[in-house]
Amino acid sequence: MALLTARSIRHNFGGLRAIDDFNLDLHQGELMGLIGPNGAGKTTVFNLITGVYRASEGSIRYRDEELVGRTPHEITARRIARTFQNIRLFRDLSVLDNVRIAHFSQSRYSPIEALLHAGRFRREETRIIGHSRDLLAIFKLEHLAGETASSLPYGHQRRLEIARALATRPELLLLDEPAAGMNPSEIDQLMEFIRWIRREFQLTILLIEHQMKLVMGICERIKVLDFGRTLAEGPPEVVRSDPLVLEAYLGEKVAE
Repeated sequence: MALLTARSIRHNFGGLRAIDDFNLDLHQGELMGLIGPNGAGKTTVFNLITGVYRASEGSIRYRDEELVGRTPHEITARRIARTFQNIRLFRDLSVLDNVRIAHFSQSRYSPIEALLHAGRFRREETRIIGHSRDLLAIFKLEHLAGETASSLPYGHQRRLEIARALATRPELLLLDEPAAGMNPSEIDQLMEFIRWIRREFQLTILLIEHQMKLVMGICERIKVLDFGRTLAEGPPEVVRSDPLVLEAYLGEKVAE
Protein backbone atom coordinates (compact mmCIF):
# COMPACT_ATOMS: atom_id res chain seq x y z
CA MET A 1 0.00 0.00 0.00
CA ALA A 2 1.26 3.47 -0.88
CA LEU A 3 2.18 5.85 1.95
CA LEU A 4 0.60 8.82 0.12
CA THR A 5 -2.00 8.63 -2.63
CA ALA A 6 -3.72 11.32 -4.68
CA ARG A 7 -6.69 10.51 -6.85
CA SER A 8 -8.32 12.70 -9.53
CA ILE A 9 -7.07 15.94 -7.95
CA ARG A 10 -8.22 19.14 -9.60
CA HIS A 11 -7.63 22.64 -8.31
CA ASN A 12 -8.89 25.94 -9.67
CA PHE A 13 -7.87 29.53 -9.06
CA GLY A 14 -10.99 31.36 -10.16
CA GLY A 15 -11.50 30.35 -13.78
CA LEU A 16 -7.98 28.92 -14.13
CA ARG A 17 -7.48 25.20 -13.66
CA ALA A 18 -4.01 24.87 -12.11
CA ILE A 19 -4.10 21.11 -11.48
CA ASP A 20 -6.09 18.73 -13.66
CA ASP A 21 -6.64 15.04 -12.89
CA PHE A 22 -3.48 14.61 -10.80
CA ASN A 23 -2.80 11.11 -9.47
CA LEU A 24 0.09 9.93 -7.31
CA ASP A 25 1.24 6.82 -5.48
CA LEU A 26 4.24 7.45 -3.23
CA HIS A 27 5.61 4.42 -1.42
CA GLN A 28 7.34 4.32 1.94
CA GLY A 29 11.08 4.93 1.68
CA GLU A 30 10.87 6.19 -1.91
CA LEU A 31 12.71 9.23 -3.24
CA MET A 32 10.60 10.70 -6.02
CA GLY A 33 10.95 13.84 -8.13
CA LEU A 34 8.21 16.16 -9.38
CA ILE A 35 9.43 18.26 -12.30
CA GLY A 36 8.09 20.48 -15.05
CA PRO A 37 8.48 23.95 -16.60
CA ASN A 38 7.72 27.09 -14.61
CA GLY A 39 4.00 27.35 -13.96
CA ALA A 40 3.42 23.61 -14.38
CA GLY A 41 1.69 23.34 -10.97
CA LYS A 42 4.41 21.65 -8.93
CA THR A 43 4.31 23.91 -5.86
CA THR A 44 0.49 23.89 -6.04
CA VAL A 45 0.66 20.11 -5.57
CA PHE A 46 2.79 20.61 -2.44
CA ASN A 47 0.34 23.21 -1.17
CA LEU A 48 -2.55 20.79 -1.69
CA ILE A 49 -0.76 17.96 0.14
CA THR A 50 0.14 20.18 3.11
CA GLY A 51 -3.23 21.91 3.47
CA VAL A 52 -2.20 25.38 2.30
CA TYR A 53 -4.85 24.96 -0.41
CA ARG A 54 -7.89 22.71 -0.33
CA ALA A 55 -8.33 20.66 -3.50
CA SER A 56 -11.34 21.67 -5.59
CA GLU A 57 -11.94 18.00 -6.40
CA GLY A 58 -10.42 14.64 -5.54
CA SER A 59 -8.81 12.84 -2.62
CA ILE A 60 -5.38 12.91 -0.96
CA ARG A 61 -4.79 10.16 1.57
CA TYR A 62 -1.81 9.60 3.88
CA ARG A 63 -1.64 6.19 5.55
CA ASP A 64 -5.20 5.83 4.26
CA GLU A 65 -6.38 8.94 6.15
CA GLU A 66 -7.96 11.77 4.16
CA LEU A 67 -5.93 15.00 4.13
CA VAL A 68 -8.25 17.20 2.05
CA GLY A 69 -9.94 19.62 4.43
CA ARG A 70 -7.29 19.36 7.15
CA THR A 71 -5.28 22.40 8.25
CA PRO A 72 -1.50 22.66 7.77
CA HIS A 73 -0.81 22.14 11.49
CA GLU A 74 -3.04 19.03 11.54
CA ILE A 75 -1.11 17.64 8.57
CA THR A 76 2.24 18.45 10.19
CA ALA A 77 1.09 16.56 13.29
CA ARG A 78 0.62 13.53 11.03
CA ARG A 79 4.37 13.62 10.36
CA ILE A 80 4.45 15.39 7.02
CA ALA A 81 6.95 18.26 6.72
CA ARG A 82 8.04 20.56 3.92
CA THR A 83 10.46 23.25 2.87
CA PHE A 84 9.68 26.14 0.53
CA GLN A 85 10.99 27.38 -2.80
CA ASN A 86 11.63 30.77 -1.17
CA ILE A 87 13.18 30.13 2.23
CA ARG A 88 10.70 30.88 5.02
CA LEU A 89 12.65 31.19 8.23
CA PHE A 90 11.78 33.33 11.23
CA ARG A 91 14.42 35.78 10.16
CA ASP A 92 14.64 37.79 13.38
CA LEU A 93 14.80 34.75 15.65
CA SER A 94 17.97 32.89 16.51
CA VAL A 95 19.06 29.76 14.67
CA LEU A 96 18.27 27.72 17.80
CA ASP A 97 14.81 29.27 18.21
CA ASN A 98 13.95 28.53 14.57
CA VAL A 99 14.38 24.82 15.33
CA ARG A 100 12.82 25.03 18.81
CA ILE A 101 9.61 26.52 17.47
CA ALA A 102 9.08 23.53 15.17
CA HIS A 103 8.59 21.35 18.28
CA PHE A 104 5.41 23.20 19.23
CA SER A 105 3.06 20.49 17.95
CA GLN A 106 4.93 17.89 20.04
CA SER A 107 5.09 19.82 23.32
CA ARG A 108 3.49 18.03 26.26
CA TYR A 109 2.76 20.89 28.66
CA SER A 110 -0.36 22.99 29.06
CA PRO A 111 -0.66 26.75 28.45
CA ILE A 112 -0.89 27.30 32.23
CA GLU A 113 2.28 25.29 32.83
CA ALA A 114 4.03 27.37 30.15
CA LEU A 115 2.80 30.62 31.70
CA LEU A 116 3.94 29.63 35.19
CA HIS A 117 7.07 27.76 34.06
CA ALA A 118 5.85 24.92 36.24
CA GLY A 119 4.92 21.25 36.02
CA ARG A 120 6.08 19.62 32.79
CA PHE A 121 7.29 22.88 31.24
CA ARG A 122 10.92 22.79 32.40
CA ARG A 123 11.37 19.11 31.59
CA GLU A 124 9.87 19.53 28.13
CA GLU A 125 11.88 22.66 27.35
CA THR A 126 15.08 20.86 28.33
CA ARG A 127 14.16 18.01 25.97
CA ILE A 128 13.25 20.36 23.13
CA ILE A 129 16.42 22.43 23.45
CA GLY A 130 18.51 19.26 23.59
CA HIS A 131 16.90 17.84 20.46
CA SER A 132 17.23 21.19 18.67
CA ARG A 133 20.93 21.37 19.45
CA ASP A 134 21.39 17.77 18.30
CA LEU A 135 19.85 18.68 14.93
CA LEU A 136 22.01 21.77 14.62
CA ALA A 137 25.08 19.62 15.31
CA ILE A 138 24.03 17.15 12.59
CA PHE A 139 23.67 20.03 10.14
CA LYS A 140 26.95 21.63 11.33
CA LEU A 141 25.15 24.74 12.55
CA GLU A 142 25.61 24.34 16.31
CA HIS A 143 28.26 27.08 16.47
CA LEU A 144 25.70 29.49 14.99
CA ALA A 145 22.90 28.69 17.46
CA GLY A 146 22.80 32.22 18.88
CA GLU A 147 22.97 34.04 15.53
CA THR A 148 19.86 35.46 13.90
CA ALA A 149 18.62 33.42 10.95
CA SER A 150 18.79 36.42 8.61
CA SER A 151 22.55 36.74 9.19
CA LEU A 152 23.34 33.28 7.80
CA PRO A 153 24.72 32.72 4.29
CA TYR A 154 22.20 31.35 1.80
CA GLY A 155 23.44 27.76 1.96
CA HIS A 156 23.28 27.75 5.76
CA GLN A 157 19.72 29.09 5.64
CA ARG A 158 18.75 26.18 3.39
CA ARG A 159 20.26 23.72 5.87
CA LEU A 160 18.50 25.43 8.77
CA GLU A 161 15.14 25.18 6.97
CA ILE A 162 15.62 21.43 6.48
CA ALA A 163 16.73 21.04 10.12
CA ARG A 164 13.58 22.85 11.23
CA ALA A 165 11.45 20.54 9.07
CA LEU A 166 13.11 17.48 10.59
CA ALA A 167 12.43 18.80 14.09
CA THR A 168 8.78 17.82 13.54
CA ARG A 169 9.98 14.19 13.24
CA PRO A 170 8.41 13.60 9.82
CA GLU A 171 8.03 10.36 7.92
CA LEU A 172 7.35 12.22 4.66
CA LEU A 173 9.50 15.21 3.67
CA LEU A 174 8.57 17.51 0.77
CA LEU A 175 11.52 19.51 -0.58
CA ASP A 176 10.63 22.46 -2.83
CA GLU A 177 13.64 23.34 -5.03
CA PRO A 178 16.35 22.65 -2.42
CA ALA A 179 19.12 23.41 -4.97
CA ALA A 180 17.80 26.87 -5.88
CA GLY A 181 20.67 29.38 -5.96
CA MET A 182 23.39 26.76 -5.55
CA ASN A 183 26.48 26.34 -7.70
CA PRO A 184 27.49 22.95 -9.24
CA SER A 185 29.79 22.07 -6.34
CA GLU A 186 27.07 22.83 -3.80
CA ILE A 187 24.59 20.74 -5.80
CA ASP A 188 26.93 17.73 -5.63
CA GLN A 189 27.10 18.14 -1.84
CA LEU A 190 23.32 18.53 -1.64
CA MET A 191 22.78 15.28 -3.53
CA GLU A 192 24.85 13.39 -0.99
CA PHE A 193 23.16 15.25 1.84
CA ILE A 194 19.64 14.32 0.67
CA ARG A 195 20.68 10.68 0.34
CA TRP A 196 22.12 10.84 3.84
CA ILE A 197 19.09 12.40 5.57
CA ARG A 198 16.81 9.93 3.82
CA ARG A 199 18.85 7.05 5.21
CA GLU A 200 19.61 8.57 8.63
CA PHE A 201 16.04 9.71 9.36
CA GLN A 202 14.28 6.87 7.46
CA LEU A 203 12.36 9.32 5.30
CA THR A 204 10.15 9.15 2.27
CA ILE A 205 11.01 12.16 0.09
CA LEU A 206 9.11 13.96 -2.66
CA LEU A 207 11.07 16.82 -4.21
CA ILE A 208 10.53 19.57 -6.74
CA GLU A 209 13.64 20.62 -8.59
CA HIS A 210 14.75 22.35 -11.79
CA GLN A 211 18.35 21.11 -11.54
CA MET A 212 18.22 18.03 -13.73
CA LYS A 213 21.59 16.80 -12.51
CA LEU A 214 20.15 16.46 -9.02
CA VAL A 215 16.81 14.98 -10.12
CA MET A 216 18.32 12.43 -12.47
CA GLY A 217 21.09 11.62 -10.00
CA ILE A 218 19.07 10.76 -6.89
CA CYS A 219 15.40 10.15 -7.78
CA GLU A 220 14.20 6.60 -8.30
CA ARG A 221 11.06 7.77 -10.06
CA ILE A 222 10.05 11.06 -11.68
CA LYS A 223 6.66 12.58 -12.44
CA VAL A 224 6.50 15.37 -15.03
CA LEU A 225 3.81 18.07 -14.98
CA ASP A 226 2.94 20.63 -17.63
CA PHE A 227 0.02 23.08 -17.27
CA GLY A 228 -1.27 21.03 -14.35
CA ARG A 229 -1.43 17.72 -16.19
CA THR A 230 0.88 14.71 -16.04
CA LEU A 231 3.08 14.36 -19.13
CA ALA A 232 5.14 11.37 -18.10
CA GLU A 233 6.12 9.21 -15.15
CA GLY A 234 8.77 6.59 -14.64
CA PRO A 235 12.45 6.00 -13.82
CA PRO A 236 14.92 8.73 -14.83
CA GLU A 237 16.26 6.90 -17.87
CA VAL A 238 12.75 6.64 -19.34
CA VAL A 239 11.61 10.18 -18.50
CA ARG A 240 14.72 11.88 -19.87
CA SER A 241 14.07 10.51 -23.36
CA ASP A 242 10.30 10.99 -23.46
CA PRO A 243 9.36 13.16 -26.52
CA LEU A 244 6.60 15.00 -24.64
CA VAL A 245 9.01 15.88 -21.82
CA LEU A 246 11.65 17.13 -24.25
CA GLU A 247 9.04 19.22 -26.05
CA ALA A 248 7.83 20.78 -22.79
CA TYR A 249 11.37 21.74 -21.78
CA LEU A 250 12.81 22.67 -25.18
CA GLY A 251 9.67 24.29 -26.59
CA GLU A 252 9.77 22.45 -29.88
CA LYS A 253 8.67 19.07 -31.18
CA VAL A 254 11.29 16.37 -31.20
CA ALA A 255 11.67 14.40 -34.40
CA GLU A 256 10.51 10.85 -34.11
